[in-house]
Amino acid sequence: MPGGDRGRSPTSRPRPGLDASRGCAPLREDTTDVRDDAATALSEVSDAWLVGRARELNAVGQNSDALGQRSTIREADGLLAEAQRRGEPRIVAQLLRHCAAMRLSTSGLAHGAEPLLDELLTHSRRHGLTVLEADAYALRGRRALLTGSEDNAITEVASGLAMLEDEPVPDTALGRRSWDRLLATALIDLGSVLTQLGVYETADEVMARALHRIRESGGPHEIALHMMNRCRMFLGWGLRLERIGQQDAAGERFSTASGLALGVEVPWRESLFPRLADRSAADQIPVLGAAHALAQPSSEHIERLRRLRSLDRAIHPREKIIVAIALARCLVNAGRRTEAVRMLSDTRSKVTGDAADPTLRISLAREYAQLTEMDQDRPTSDAVHDYVLDLENELWAMREGRYLTLSTRLENSRLNLRHDAITQQALQDPLTGLSNRRALDERLDSLLDTPDSQPLSVALVDLDGFKEVNDRCSHAEGDDVLRVVASTLRDTLRVDDFVARYGGDEFVVLLPGVTLNAAESALQRTVEAIARLPKALSRGVTLSIGVVARRPQESGAQVQARADAAMYQAKRGGGNQVATFAVDSGSGDPDDQESWIPPQPR
Repeated sequence: MPGGDRGRSPTSRPRPGLDASRGCAPLREDTTDVRDDAATALSEVSDAWLVGRARELNAVGQNSDALGQRSTIREADGLLAEAQRRGEPRIVAQLLRHCAAMRLSTSGLAHGAEPLLDELLTHSRRHGLTVLEADAYALRGRRALLTGSEDNAITEVASGLAMLEDEPVPDTALGRRSWDRLLATALIDLGSVLTQLGVYETADEVMARALHRIRESGGPHEIALHMMNRCRMFLGWGLRLERIGQQDAAGERFSTASGLALGVEVPWRESLFPRLADRSAADQIPVLGAAHALAQPSSEHIERLRRLRSLDRAIHPREKIIVAIALARCLVNAGRRTEAVRMLSDTRSKVTGDAADPTLRISLAREYAQLTEMDQDRPTSDAVHDYVLDLENELWAMREGRYLTLSTRLENSRLNLRHDAITQQALQDPLTGLSNRRALDERLDSLLDTPDSQPLSVALVDLDGFKEVNDRCSHAEGDDVLRVVASTLRDTLRVDDFVARYGGDEFVVLLPGVTLNAAESALQRTVEAIARLPKALSRGVTLSIGVVARRPQESGAQVQARADAAMYQAKRGGGNQVATFAVDSGSGDPDDQESWIPPQPR
């Protein structure tokens, strides 16, 4: 991962702004001095530390009370601000993802995830971060479920699945382990949404793909998290199968979940989750304790499940429901049915109005109805039982319809991706992934016809010393240098700026709405960024950039010709600099000549 410290634990060095006794940011209001000190400390840590700490905060937040969750979010927001200050696209995207996911897991803050997810989607798309873009769709699907919009959730998850259906090409800048972890995380997020939609078969397939990546590159935390998510999926699946009378199939799912709960104990001890060392994972994670109880309901699970229900931290409604159903069955097994009824009634009142898991809420209502029926003098008739079963089968058929809807939208997403890929290929330089000359001409013509794009600055970028790289090394290494330069150009400029490969080792940058002075400053930062690259990446090349402001009534060819002449002025000055034209300097501005023929690509 960029920034070094690869493989170092995020907890191996001091954490800026932390209360060491709690493992999260202080809850008191920060003073200016404290904020300044924290910002200074953050500026000294590596990119890898920022990402590792965000992962840790995400894990802490999932097992904290409401106050602790908000504290971890505040610290994560500080990490995001630091990442955005540095500007490394992959680090920014990962911090955006963590900050959004933490809000989605915190009661009352899910709405705050929306702008972060929109930014993550735009940012990852701009920088070609396919896996993080797919993860943004997955998290948008989770957000849609929280608002009760199941149809939107299906659309979002279909978009994410389509992007990851064909194995994405690994991002070499991340390193294999980090890449595998990102891909596994996106798949797990997609699988979680599919689980909540009740599309268990597809969720199981997606989770299995994630398992392959985790086995290859995951650490204890990723392994534990994945096993917990699969456990949750199998429990929901089993409860749903019970409602249509498939008791044996449901029992198999519960047994599988219990096996996963048992298997998670080892990686749990080394995970990032806050934990008590003298207790098992099943004693601290509600879904794990419930898995054992649903597989074999008995009185031995009662005290554990009671403790899990009364944890002094926020428990997601779906876990409240699963634990309540498991506890009720254990209480009934111990002859304490009345207590089970009261507990289920209390749980129903607490999850009323939650839209995230309607299927589980129905399972809770069914459990309650079955127990209360035993208290009636006149049990429900066989006809009513048949009616309920018919309704459940109808709901199962609706689930099948949901699966067909997902399949249809997945196919539409595939077609859209193929269409976009074909269109992109026609307008994209295959070596660098930037726009090609055809796309440049179209974009420039569009800007010339758009009043809002004025002022418009145009720059021509040429590599200093690139011929020597090809002569001294090889064309393959020269291609690598072009890709590195292209990536740096894209990453150091604004979202609205347009970067294209003009030909050979030349690039053109269009900066709409930017004055000449502002464009010169922005491009100077790009020159400096290239000069700071490790020699192993840049092979020692630097940039000569000529930038001009488009004049009234000037054509695209004319403004590019002036930018080219300005670039030669930078070359004559020794390279590694930005040059602009001053008409009275005798610098050779082409407008001062009788005729000017735009240069052809070299």
